[in-house]
Amino acid sequence: MIAFPDLPITTERLVLRKFAPGDFSAFASYHSRQDVYRYLYADPPEATALEERFARLLNAEFEQDGDVFKLAVTRKGDDMLLGEVLLKLESKDALQGEVGYIFNPVHAGQGYATEAVAAMIDLGFSAFGFHRIFARLDTGNKGSVGVVERLGLRREAHLVENDRFNGTWGDEYIYAILAREWKARRH
Repeated sequence: MIAFPDLPITTERLVLRKFAPGDFSAFASYHSRQDVYRYLYADPPEATALEERFARLLNAEFEQDGDVFKLAVTRKGDDMLLGEVLLKLESKDALQGEVGYIFNPVHAGQGYATEAVAAMIDLGFSAFGFHRIFARLDTGNKGSVGVVERLGLRREAHLVENDRFNGTWGDEYIYAILAREWKARRH
């Protein structure tokens, strides 16, 4: 099932590529922001934990359930690191993947996330052979809800108070799309 694509992947305005050691500073600049982690049910990682997380992503595997394939999203022309997109191998047997993304809020509102997530969903269906790709989002994260809705993912569930962070319960939406639905939307 896992046939790795040729990288980088280019879109109209973006380049999706593997992270490189030189990306750490830009990666750390958005991973240390409280507003980025607001909807991730976690505090931003401390310096050492952030360095360890970055080192792991440079050599991450994508073979077993739970493994994550993560790409840096850069802008064509100036190679500015805008954020990242990922596919999590949720179930190898059921051909299920989860798409996720984190972008530096400095670059919000320009459609970069929608463009990058579309490319990652294409990759999930074409290169990795997923049958279904889903996204899990905090219901308060209007920007992320907009991304998946613009891409035509269907809201399949509203989980009520299913997670808790700092003593506060949060709700979550599950959005998904099947390979055949994605193909019909794209052609």
